[in-house]
Amino acid sequence: MSSIKIRTKRLDGKTQIRTLISHPMEHGRNKDKATNKLIPAHFIQVLTVKHNGKIIATCDMGAGISKDPYFAFLLKGGEPGDEIAIDWTDNLSNKDSEKHTIS
Repeated sequence: MSSIKIRTKRLDGKTQIRTLISHPMEHGRNKDKATNKLIPAHFIQVLTVKHNGKIIATCDMGAGISKDPYFAFLLKGGEPGDEIAIDWTDNLSNKDSEKHTIS
């Protein structure tokens, strides 16, 4: 099961793309309360959004983004049946991707 949830909504000739990603987004400065040791950094570095295979946004991110981040984009155009694909890569080389068809 993907860590990415995608929702789209058509608005006056535009398409609103909303995504929620399940990810811990640890910056490496928090301590584990049980062991009092630092929790290693674990955060999304690159987020890519594609419309019908064409990259429309690439976001380079760092450790300052909160756990389970939410992102929203507004796409000029977009028609029912078009495909939106979102993928991410984190600092531990983990990856995930999800596709969504605009309805």
